[in-house]
Parts: sequence; C-alpha cells; structure tokens
Amino acid sequence: MTVLNKTDSVDSIVPSAWRAQLDLGFTANNDRTILSHRSHFGPLQVQKPFYPEENGTVHVYILHPPGGVVGGDFLKLNIDVKRNAHSLITTPAAGKFYRSSGPVARQSQTMRVAPGGILEWFPLENIFFSGANVRIETRVDLSDDSHFISWDIFCLGRPASSERFDQGFLNQRMEICRNGAPLRVDILNAKGGSDFLDAKWGLMGYPVIGNMVCATDNQEVVDLMRDIEVDSSQNELFSVTRTEGIMLCRFLGNSVERAKTIFIKAWKVLRMTLMGLDIVKPRIWNT
Repeated sequence: MTVLNKTDSVDSIVPSAWRAQLDLGFTANNDRTILSHRSHFGPLQVQKPFYPEENGTVHVYILHPPGGVVGGDFLKLNIDVKRNAHSLITTPAAGKFYRSSGPVARQSQTMRVAPGGILEWFPLENIFFSGANVRIETRVDLSDDSHFISWDIFCLGRPASSERFDQGFLNQRMEICRNGAPLRVDILNAKGGSDFLDAKWGLMGYPVIGNMVCATDNQEVVDLMRDIEVDSSQNELFSVTRTEGIMLCRFLGNSVERAKTIFIKAWKVLRMTLMGLDIVKPRIWNT
C-alpha cells in the first residue's frame, strides 16, 4: 500500500494536488465511546462527536471541504477502535472523483478494531466521472470478537446526465483480516469503455455497484438477509453470500438511493441479530 509521509513533497506527485491525512482513535469510557484521538493535516476533518444512541455509540462524520477529488490527490484515513468501543462513521455527502488528464487520485484507508470493539463504516456513495483515474485501498484488521459492518456504493459515470464511464479506470481493493489472517480480499478493476461494464459476466450495463460486508460466521443472519425484498420493477439485483468468517451482499442497479435503501434494511437485520440493537440512522442522512 502506498503511504505518504508529512515530509513527502506534493510537487513530486502533481503540483497543487491535495494531500490529506486523518487519524481517529475511539476509546470506551464508562457508558459511552469517546473520540480519544484526532489528528489531521490537509482537507480531511471531522465534526464534533454525536451521541444519538442510548448505549453511547459515537457517530462521527468525516468532512472533505474541497468537495471533490482530482487526479494527483492523496487522501489517507486511519481508524483505531479500542477494546469495547463502538463507533459509527459516515460522510455528509457523496464523494466525487473528477476527470483526470492522467494523474491518479488515491485513497488509502486502514481500520483496526480491538477485542470487543465495533466499527460501522457507512460512507455515502462515490461518484466517478468519466475520465477519472482512481485507486482506493482499504485494509481492516480485526481481533477475535470484534465486529465490523461496512458498505461501499459506487456510481460509474453520471446516469442522470446520460454520462457513461467511457474513459479512465477505478481500481478498488479491500482486505479484511482477523488476527492477521486474511478473511476476504475483494478487488474491483473497472476500465472505462471496457466490455466489463456491459457484459453478463461483468456489470451488465448497471452504473451503480454496492458491496456490503460483515465479519461473521452466523448462518442465521445470512438466511434472514436473503429474505430482504427487492423491488422487481426496479430491474435491480441483490445477492447474499457467505464465506468463512465473512458475509457479503452485492447490489447492481441504476440508483444509489435504491442501493442505500436495501443496505439499510440489511444493516437493520445485522444489528439486531448480532448485537441486539436497533439501527439509528445518522442525522446527516436526512439532509
């Protein structure tokens, strides 16, 4: 995984490119989780912690004030959830990756969850304009009895503007490990204008891709997830599979809102079955 240090020169990458890093640490403190560590440089920040849940789960919104990512930008996020802490992290708006003349926009995310810890990672959708060149790398390190639930929703091109993803590329890699041993390595390589975008063995012409993962061996929850109803009139696809230690949901469709609606239903099942908790949607999702 490529890592930039504070001493690295932005000019050696792309002049005027944004370089940003945000480090967050969460600690259980009495009856709630606190944001015990926060450091940043560049345009990655958080709002104050929110506590909308009676059990003290902390909700945090990651902010990227520029509002979009261009070729040459590098955003790095480190999240550390300590023992028995419970944090839910989201973003207040869609991420936008703009057309590039060649340089690559990079995003690196490292997440660690200690024993008894819970991390729920629910960023809003990423929109990749035609011509964007993007690499996103995520590594999640779990302990014996830690919980991790996350989703990623990608939109290739801008369907509302009749823009297809005809140029550029998206390379996305997500690695989930428990006690250092890989549970799941998921890789998406989407090249603009390639057969993969329309082929039956690929995305079948759908611009919206959704992936939701949960680290669990619970077969009951998989069966319950398969009962989630999908609106057949929307001509969308939703599937649930399980491999050792991981439950994976996939969505293909034409609407990021539909993807989010289905994933929220799945989240409700996961939270209640695995943690005995009702979902509490971040308030920012209502704006």
